[in-house]
Amino acid sequence: MRSFLRAPLAVLAMLGMTASPVAAEKMLLSNSLNLCQQDSSLQASLFNVVYTPGNNSASVTMVATSSVQGKVKFDVEASAYGYTFLRQTLDPCDLGLAGLCPMVADKLSFGFNLPVSKSASDNIPGIAYQVPDLDATVRVRVNLTGTGETIACVEADISNGKTVNLLGVKWATAVIAGLALVSSAIINGLGHSNTAAHVAANSLALFGYFQSQAIVGLTGVRLPPIVAAWTQDFQWSMGIIRVGFMQTIFTWYQRATGGTPSTLFDSLTTVSVEVQKRSLQVARAGLDLAKRSVAMMPKSALTLFKRGNITTGSGSYVVFGIQRVAFKAGIESTNLFLTGLVFFWLFGLFTAGAVVAFKGLLELLGKRGLIKADRFEDFRNGWITVLKGILFRVCLIGFPQMVILCLWEFTQVDSPAEVLLAVIFFFGTLFTLCWGASKVIRLARRSIAMHRNPAYILYSDPQALNKWGFLYVQFRASAYYFIIPVLFYTLIKGMFIALAQRSGVTQAISLIIIEAGFLIAGSVLRPWMDKSTNSINIAISVVNFINAIFLFIFTNVIDVPLLVVGVVGVVLFVLNAVMSLVLILMVIFSTALSLIRKNPDARYQFMSDDRASFMKSQSQLNATTELDALAATARGDKLGYKAAFDNESLESSDIRKNNEASGSYSISATESQNSFYPGAQPHAPVPLFPAQRGASPLRESVVNPQASGVSLAQQRTHTASPASGHRSQHNASPWQRGAGYDH
Repeated sequence: MRSFLRAPLAVLAMLGMTASPVAAEKMLLSNSLNLCQQDSSLQASLFNVVYTPGNNSASVTMVATSSVQGKVKFDVEASAYGYTFLRQTLDPCDLGLAGLCPMVADKLSFGFNLPVSKSASDNIPGIAYQVPDLDATVRVRVNLTGTGETIACVEADISNGKTVNLLGVKWATAVIAGLALVSSAIINGLGHSNTAAHVAANSLALFGYFQSQAIVGLTGVRLPPIVAAWTQDFQWSMGIIRVGFMQTIFTWYQRATGGTPSTLFDSLTTVSVEVQKRSLQVARAGLDLAKRSVAMMPKSALTLFKRGNITTGSGSYVVFGIQRVAFKAGIESTNLFLTGLVFFWLFGLFTAGAVVAFKGLLELLGKRGLIKADRFEDFRNGWITVLKGILFRVCLIGFPQMVILCLWEFTQVDSPAEVLLAVIFFFGTLFTLCWGASKVIRLARRSIAMHRNPAYILYSDPQALNKWGFLYVQFRASAYYFIIPVLFYTLIKGMFIALAQRSGVTQAISLIIIEAGFLIAGSVLRPWMDKSTNSINIAISVVNFINAIFLFIFTNVIDVPLLVVGVVGVVLFVLNAVMSLVLILMVIFSTALSLIRKNPDARYQFMSDDRASFMKSQSQLNATTELDALAATARGDKLGYKAAFDNESLESSDIRKNNEASGSYSISATESQNSFYPGAQPHAPVPLFPAQRGASPLRESVVNPQASGVSLAQQRTHTASPASGHRSQHNASPWQRGAGYDH
């Protein structure tokens, strides 16, 4: 057996292309010996090897069972990224290792240091110790000397300790995304609503892109090591974060509620865990043997088998998909659902606590005269509505996480209580967002019916904007409905990820179709608020679509050379690393400018849907155009009145509008204004035309309908004349601009 080990260890260095940036000493290592043939006569349940070129020795720990008896030879094959660069046949008799010439059937459990020749060490390229997460393996076939029959095949994955799965990357991306979201809220509280909308849209796009990277790692597709490590950097966005004491609590909770926790990490001293690195079909090489011995498995192994882990005939485990992510994060697979759920809950709780604390701080500073009385005035007066809107936004951010983890829990059934939690949070989050989306659509349709522009109510009503604005501010006003496709896209995508874990091909093909559909919809409709925001989100959709194609290549159902698969893995890493860097720098730059500029709204052009005319912004309070003056009158800003379009006022307005259209009654301008704003005091109408242009009877009747004796209904009748109708067709009213009426 030692000769069998010595052969691959002598060439370990030649395959290594994985090293850790923090490693002080060069090394090549392997933590598992995997079967590559059914009914293999050599089975290892534990295999740990560390080769250090400094002393030319390899430390070996192994627990294996051999049913081979007689003289054998080892065919050694080493490859990196699918390219085979070494083939060698070794005879254990020539190496002079007792017990292996001839090999005897026995159960072996030992640890030893194996010397590696200086010549073998000199053949190792230096890059082997530097390239992170290299896809390198050594495969050894055991052949009978007399017949040449292959009676066993084992394979070792090689690493050098270097990886792109770094704690610093996780913290940096999480802090940047979090600060961007907080900054958008602060900027909005300062009254710069236009800037806040842009910062919020960019930060949401960045956070969504991080989640899409994490979802790639959650698929059941075979992933090259560098891709699996890269996607692990973003699993925090799905709530997959390991905290030691929390894992202990989750294990206790599962036992207390009738579940059986897995103990995979407690078994690492006796069994190996193979992180699925080839296609699932190859990883199942020992599955048939495992099925025949299922009845003889220990209870913990049987539980893992039923929950989706592949248990090889030697007793080692193969983890893939969501369980692969959990294993790499140091989390037991039975604790993964609770981990994601609790962090989602804590995210919402801490956010709510921060809002309440900020409100208290502002009141304290205001009483002591340390801030101006009008600073954060809107937030201080309507902070409860703002808090509701922020919690709804938390639901939107955590929606992909809840869809995948809750649906996956339905397939795992870790305990009855956890299944109940999955039902509550999945349907609760889904119904909450669907209710919010339906509310937005109803408000927009009512605004169109009353004012021929969806932006009127969506942006002039501070209650609707603060509570439901998270669903539509990133879109242009006429594309308010696009939140429905976004939610549907997230739901369908999460369903395939959670429910098709055992079929990587199904996941890859479905992701190609889903990402292609979303990319086409975004490119054709261009629903986001402006050109730059459309460009960012379409670029993200393009990258997600390319990632889906790469996932299909990783399945290797089209039988491409393994070298191509390895190269595609590197390309995916480089592409997404560059995209992440560009998005992060863009968000940092835009957020920093927004915070340091005195008037950040001036940096952005007015959006074509005229939302700035309806929104209350520090840079827009002094209306100079006819549209701004009319919008300011509608809000009641000139009188210090804040309009709130609640359901009752909107419904009563609809009734009055229908009555006017049917000629049931006619009201004057003053009566109409007072009835439209309950409790508002009569005031002089705002002039829409400069005085120096001169006055005409028609203009006077428009500016002061009471003085001219023309009722509001008569004015509408006059406006509806054929000549006026012809004019409106060719000269769109400012109320219609950007709302789709000029097309």
